[in-house]
Amino acid sequence: MALKRLSRYITFALIVVFSFMSLTSFAQQLKPQNEFWRNVRYGGALGFGFGSDSFSIAVAPSAIYQVSEKFATGLSLNFEYSKFGDSEFTAYGGSILNFFNPIRAIQLSAVLQPLRVSTNYSSASLLLDENYWTTALFLGVGYSTRNVTFGIQYDVLHDDRSIYADPWVPFIRMYF
Repeated sequence: MALKRLSRYITFALIVVFSFMSLTSFAQQLKPQNEFWRNVRYGGALGFGFGSDSFSIAVAPSAIYQVSEKFATGLSLNFEYSKFGDSEFTAYGGSILNFFNPIRAIQLSAVLQPLRVSTNYSSASLLLDENYWTTALFLGVGYSTRNVTFGIQYDVLHDDRSIYADPWVPFIRMYF
């Protein structure tokens, strides 16, 4: 009788163990096999400017894929609008982002930024409307701390059609 009772307990214990193991393996199969989204980080830039009879706003949301501990690549959407008196400026487009951290605190960057530019300049003697494409290629270096990088970048394609007054442009990047 004791042997029969012991075999019931063993049978019950084996059923519980095998049930737990099958539930565990089933739960593991429900986990997404694609690790892509775990390596995606979101962030971007936001800027405002106010002055005497002027206003400007810049919005550039972006997403990067952390390829390795040292290299990330991604895309950004860009929109800029400025109004100075009766004159307006609008630029929109995208950017291809590449970041390399040779050490944790230093970030090297290459950013290709094609933009569609629309200007409406008016003064007492001149009315000028222009629409054109311009491209910037920024090479930069920055200091990184956790999710924030700040530094300076240089537009190697800078010319008189550039939307930036100077080829040297400071930046602050944030990714989460």
